[in-house]
Amino acid sequence: MDERRLGVVSGLAAYSLWGLFPLYFPLLEPASGLEITAHRVLWSLLFVGVLLTAVRRWGQVRALVTDRRRLLVLLGAAVLIAGNWLVFVYGVNSGHVVETSLGYFINPLVSVLLGVVVFSERLRRLQWLAVGIAAVAVAVLTVDYGRPPWIALALAVTFGLYGLMKKLVRTDAAPGLFVETALVALPAAGVLAVAHSGGDGTFGNAGTGHALLLVSSGVATAIPLLLFAAAARRIPLSTVGLLQYLTPSMQLAIGVFVYGEPMPPARLAGFAIVWVALAVFTADTLRHARAGGRRAPAETVPAGI
Repeated sequence: MDERRLGVVSGLAAYSLWGLFPLYFPLLEPASGLEITAHRVLWSLLFVGVLLTAVRRWGQVRALVTDRRRLLVLLGAAVLIAGNWLVFVYGVNSGHVVETSLGYFINPLVSVLLGVVVFSERLRRLQWLAVGIAAVAVAVLTVDYGRPPWIALALAVTFGLYGLMKKLVRTDAAPGLFVETALVALPAAGVLAVAHSGGDGTFGNAGTGHALLLVSSGVATAIPLLLFAAAARRIPLSTVGLLQYLTPSMQLAIGVFVYGEPMPPARLAGFAIVWVALAVFTADTLRHARAGGRRAPAETVPAGI
């Protein structure tokens, strides 16, 4: 298999696994969203640690932890991604899968807008048009829900800010994830200690199968990220940009057709406006990529979970 095809296959696998997460996290109940997130942090740390030992990549971890600036940036990234995980699990397990999918549909547009606010980047006309259309969509969905789509906005903003942090620290996926999870491991362990001391912890109290599912959250977190990293090194940025919409599309389909979440006309109209914004944004990105001949760097941040 040539490098480009391997990259596409890896990307499809990564985004497909992320797209299936709404089917996975409900299996971890009766654990609460906070407990699930804590287990995800700790088991990811263990799994990636074993992986780093197998591939002998601890040197990259040492380089990160001995650089105070990069360590502080990764601490910010760790807090943001842990918050993103918590909001996503809450959204999925509380019956708001459709709204979580919206968060990852609008994430690319929020990331572009954050680039303007934080890095003073200049947007092209079509990019501004896409952001404006997305703002109209959020307004329509606010009317439909009777409130702003907070879950979607929280997911998009936390992941967008996480992406900005990751752009400041260039590192491979596995060492970066290990340091990030290590930085929030102590609070995660504290959450589990408090839960079990109060009789609310489910690990070991809800059967062996449940315990194994919680352990599997580490693998479920790391594998798609590593597949994404393999894809980002081999395929153009424009291809990555197209593949990323597979995840929220799958999540939307699961929310509507598996869980039977309502999609009234106003909500469908809001999503349709989002898709128009993404079509404008993607067309501009593809046109600009062809003109510049740019490729995706290895540190590109996935639009995943």
